[in-house]
Amino acid sequence: MTTEEEILARLKPGCICKGIKLHVILAAIEQGAATYEEIAKRTNIGGGSCKSKRCRAKVALLLAKDAP
Repeated sequence: MTTEEEILARLKPGCICKGIKLHVILAAIEQGAATYEEIAKRTNIGGGSCKSKRCRAKVALLLAKDAP
């Protein structure tokens, strides 16, 4: 990830309901989390007012992007 991408990830929301930034989710993926459930457990995303609809979709896109 480039420096510009890192800066943007620190600013962009990952889980709007819980106020967790995208860089936290990306770090969990880099550390080996491979499913939404693993990422949610490590980062505390999900379970907000949208019932995980927004962050689950975002995580699915991120995991698909990293898939071989």
